[in-house]
Amino acid sequence: MSLSKCFGKKAICVGVGLKSEALSDIKENLIELIDLATAAGSDVVGSVTQTLQQWNPSLLLGSGKVDELSEMALNQGANLIIIDHQLSGGQTRNLEKILKVTVLDRNQVILDIFAQRAQTFEGKLQVELAQMMDQLPRMVGAWMESLSRQGGGIGTRGPGETALENDKRRIKERIAAIKKKLDVVRKNRAQNREARIRSSVPSFALVGYTNSGKSSLLQRLTGADVFIKNQPFATLDPTTRKVYLKDGTMAVVTDTVGFIRKIPTQLIEAFKATLEESAQADVLLHIVDLSHPQKSKHIEVVDGIIKELGWEKKKIIYVFNKSDQADPAAKFQVKGYPRVFISALTGDGIEELKNLMCQSINESQKEYELFFSKANEYLIFEVAKKLKILSQEPSANGTLLKVMAQASELEPFRYLLPNGN
Repeated sequence: MSLSKCFGKKAICVGVGLKSEALSDIKENLIELIDLATAAGSDVVGSVTQTLQQWNPSLLLGSGKVDELSEMALNQGANLIIIDHQLSGGQTRNLEKILKVTVLDRNQVILDIFAQRAQTFEGKLQVELAQMMDQLPRMVGAWMESLSRQGGGIGTRGPGETALENDKRRIKERIAAIKKKLDVVRKNRAQNREARIRSSVPSFALVGYTNSGKSSLLQRLTGADVFIKNQPFATLDPTTRKVYLKDGTMAVVTDTVGFIRKIPTQLIEAFKATLEESAQADVLLHIVDLSHPQKSKHIEVVDGIIKELGWEKKKIIYVFNKSDQADPAAKFQVKGYPRVFISALTGDGIEELKNLMCQSINESQKEYELFFSKANEYLIFEVAKKLKILSQEPSANGTLLKVMAQASELEPFRYLLPNGN
């Protein structure tokens, strides 16, 4: 906690946007920023908004609003100001010089939450990577001078190399080292997934807006003892558990980090090893908080991230959670099919969800025949790692395999289909 930039601070949150943006979106983003600041351990003592014709290149905000913030911070005893827009290193330095308090942006608060919540070695590595990638373009002024003093004795400066260049090089080297360690994690996860494929265990991934109830649903489906708390990003590290569906089929369900609007790109990059668990799932369960007033916007944000990650061709089931807390009319205000309305808290709709999960498995997998000539029979081993083999019939000309697979899984081996079909 002592390393947190937010924990224990009195904060003022600033919602900001351009006049071309909807004011309702700016206000909703500010409400979400306040929730994030509170989740990071700050005591939010005030908030303001500003709409601009264009961004102020040196301060982001208008100079009049900065003066207002300075007075507000003094009156409220605030020692932290959080702005709902990414700041450059120069903008942060200029604002802190005028305001005489710490200034953070939305990305830094999210990263601060992740740093506080990371428990596993892998999670801590991913958070450090995201922080390094976020800090690299901000490296200016006093921060860099401080880092240079801390790094004394690590490496040497070449002729003419400035402190800034030296520190950039050091951080880039650390980024490369972390990525190498995470590659090992990714390979281990891939081996585990291949073992599940060989055992023909269907897999589901819970995706959704942060605090939509994914961990509660995992607990309801599997009985898993997982951390559940009504706050953003309660879950960082992926959790995979077995679930037995209505027809007795065993499957696995993975819960992982939730999504949020304006999600830092550094987090997506850093958490690739974790997100691959969802990327390789047979079916995505998109969890939506039906009781939330911004549920339609949340669906839009998550669907956008799914598309950005290249998962849009996957089978998706929309799971509208917290139906016991929602207005009855909410069911008619949302889109997305196939869908099911549930309450992870009470258990309502869980059997219907399990039925949909069974149907999705049956619909997404088909039986195919693959023919291997004598020359390419060595590929059978590769296919066996990726697909479920139903039978294997050797002949004088080669080997015929019958496999069970989704169309997307079969794509790399489509040339082995008889007549290319």
